[in-house]
Amino acid sequence: MVGPKRPQIVLFGSSIVQHSFYDQGWASILTHLYARKADIILRGYAGWNSRRALQVLDDIFPKDATEQPSLVIVYFGANDSVLAHPSGLGQHIPLQDYIQNMKKIAIHLKSLS
Repeated sequence: MVGPKRPQIVLFGSSIVQHSFYDQGWASILTHLYARKADIILRGYAGWNSRRALQVLDDIFPKDATEQPSLVIVYFGANDSVLAHPSGLGQHIPLQDYIQNMKKIAIHLKSLS
């Protein structure tokens, strides 16, 4: 017999999230703490920055999904803060752009509830 749907906790971020299950990492601890209480969903992408996250936000968190997460943990910033490459290419995001990107992510996630 299957019980009621469990709340979803989504982990969304860069490699720190992608690798959070390795070697009993912090996502493993969450999974243990919320066993049979919530589903932990991993959406971690190594090398991503906040700009890349904004590009796929609607795909990962569609507003019309029948089930919405109860909690989303967002962790971007390590790749955004690397030194800027002279070519202008790379993962670096200027601080003001990073702040705006994170605000847009937060506004989108708040709109799901």
